[in-house]
Amino acid sequence: MAEHRQSKKRRYIAWGAAGAVVVAGGGIAAQQSMAATAWPAQKTFTGRAFDACTAPSTAAMKAWHTGFYGAAAVYIGGRNRGCAQPNLTASWVKSVNSMGWKLIPIYVGAQPPCQTGSNPEKMTAANAASLGVTDATDAVAKASALGMKAGSPVYLDMEPYDITNKACNDAVLTYVRSFSKTLRAKTYRSGYYGFSSSSAKAIATATNKTDLPGNLWYALWDKQNTTTADWPWGSTQYTDHSRGHQYMVNSKESRGGYTITVDRDAWDAPVAIVG
Repeated sequence: MAEHRQSKKRRYIAWGAAGAVVVAGGGIAAQQSMAATAWPAQKTFTGRAFDACTAPSTAAMKAWHTGFYGAAAVYIGGRNRGCAQPNLTASWVKSVNSMGWKLIPIYVGAQPPCQTGSNPEKMTAANAASLGVTDATDAVAKASALGMKAGSPVYLDMEPYDITNKACNDAVLTYVRSFSKTLRAKTYRSGYYGFSSSSAKAIATATNKTDLPGNLWYALWDKQNTTTADWPWGSTQYTDHSRGHQYMVNSKESRGGYTITVDRDAWDAPVAIVG
C-alpha cells in the first residue's frame, strides 16, 4: 500500500507482472461463519477514506476532519509493517473516534513464498496454516489493545505475487483461510486487501470459498471513487457493504496546515467498533 512496503514504481511493476485485470470471476458472500446472534452489530462506513504509512498526529487528524474524508486506515501490526507508529495508541484511537473518524485496521502479515524482495516474514507451504493462526491471534491482540472491540474487522494486507504459481497460491490461500478462521473464532470480522490483478483476484476467483475473508479491499489505481463501476468480478459478489477500493496512491495533500502523503479509498465496508 503505497510507501509502507514498496515504491509506487516497484508496485506497478509487480502489479503488471502478476497479470492483467480481470472482469469476472467467483467470490463469496459477506461475512458469515457463526450464528448472527454471536456477533456485535457491524459498524459500516460508506464514503471516502485514506490510508497513510504512519498514523497522523491527533492535531493533524483534527485539521483533516473537514468532511472530505470520513475514515482512516491504520496499520495495527504485522512483522511486515513498514512504518513506525508513534501516534497509534489506545488514547489516539479514542481521541480520533471522538472527532468522528471511522478507523480501518490493517495487519501486514506473512507474504507469499514466491514474492520478490526480502520480507521479515514469509510463509511456506509447511507453515502457512500455523502461521495464519499465530498472526491472526496477534492481530486480535493488537486491535483489542488499541480499543478496537470484538466485531471489528481486521484487513489482512497481501501484496502482489504470481498467482499462476500454483504451489505459491495454494500456500497463500491456506494462510488466508487460517487467518480468517482464527479471526472469526475470536469474533473479529475478516477482511483482505490485495491487488485486482493478483492477490485480490486469487481470493475473488477461488473455487473453494471455505473460510475466505468476507470483505474485500481491492487496489485498482484508476482514480475512480467507486466500489461498483469498476468492480472487477461478478456484481453479486461482496455485496451488502463488503467492498473497499484503493483508487489512488501517493497523493500529497494539505489540510489545515498539515501535509500528508496518502492513498485514497472508496469505502463501503466494516470499520472498527470503538467506544
